[in-house]
Amino acid sequence: MPVNLKGRSFLTLMDFTPREIRYMLDLAHSLKKKKESGIPGELLRGKNIVLLFEKTSTRTRCAFEVAVHDEGGHVTFLEPGSSQMGKKESMEDTAKVLGRFFDGIEYRGYDQSVVETLAKYSGVPVYNGLTDVDHPTQIIADFMTMEEHISKPLNKCKLVFVGDVRNNMCYALMYGCCKMGVDFVGYGPRELIEGVDQEVFVRVQQEAEKSGASIILTDDREKLIGADAVYTDIWASMGEEEKTPERTRLLTPFRVDEQLMRDLQNPRAIFMHCLPAFHDSGTVLAQQWLEKGVDIREVSDAVFRSRNSVVFDQAENRMHAIKSILVSTL
Repeated sequence: MPVNLKGRSFLTLMDFTPREIRYMLDLAHSLKKKKESGIPGELLRGKNIVLLFEKTSTRTRCAFEVAVHDEGGHVTFLEPGSSQMGKKESMEDTAKVLGRFFDGIEYRGYDQSVVETLAKYSGVPVYNGLTDVDHPTQIIADFMTMEEHISKPLNKCKLVFVGDVRNNMCYALMYGCCKMGVDFVGYGPRELIEGVDQEVFVRVQQEAEKSGASIILTDDREKLIGADAVYTDIWASMGEEEKTPERTRLLTPFRVDEQLMRDLQNPRAIFMHCLPAFHDSGTVLAQQWLEKGVDIREVSDAVFRSRNSVVFDQAENRMHAIKSILVSTL
């Protein structure tokens, strides 16, 4: 039977079957070729999408706006300072109002329950642009990028996430890998591994049994051998800046550098990052922390700029992935 996702919200990849995720990936590749060919789109003509941002962003906002405009739709951007959301109006009431105006709602913020409330009460598809526990649009872009750069199917690939294994990117990658049969290694300090939500880990293990994926969390560097892709993220997420010194102390041994890439024993392994990245002292934050004796770089500049790095392909693919998700559901 054909895949039909019309009217579905996109809150987490755990809500979708491998076949449905495969459909979104295939459509994303197709829409990317369409844009590269200069073919104008009308698949979202007459559609209005509102973007709700409680966390700032470069890639997510631009990807959604360009994706919608490319296919003939329209976008309204709202942030906390320009709406009553969560202040004079509850999220339930906000959802009901926005559902009367818009064909779809994107939310980027903190609590996963907010995006779930929007989906429950709005009556239109809702898209998770990032929460504290998930980042599903990123994973569609990441799998697109892996398929472009690794010459074997996803279910034959091994992906390693290095760093804070409790963060939203690690969880999101586990969700995607367990669905699509990708072997996954979360590599980080034992102290952080012990903080992983056990309900989440049990769920991904159950899904992995169906797909044939291996999902492990470890502080053993030997488990990285043979990886096709190594992935990392900043060590302190937005809103966690006060934890930076302690996270840096814990995670400095897990910085992705040239030695770690050699330890994969795969010279063709790609380096991935959801961005933004601290890879040098070229940002205000990195410089400020360096002046205090804290080196917050999660990846060395040499690895970030190497020929194995595909981070900017990932960034571009956010737009193609989001376009696919919107077209599929609207």
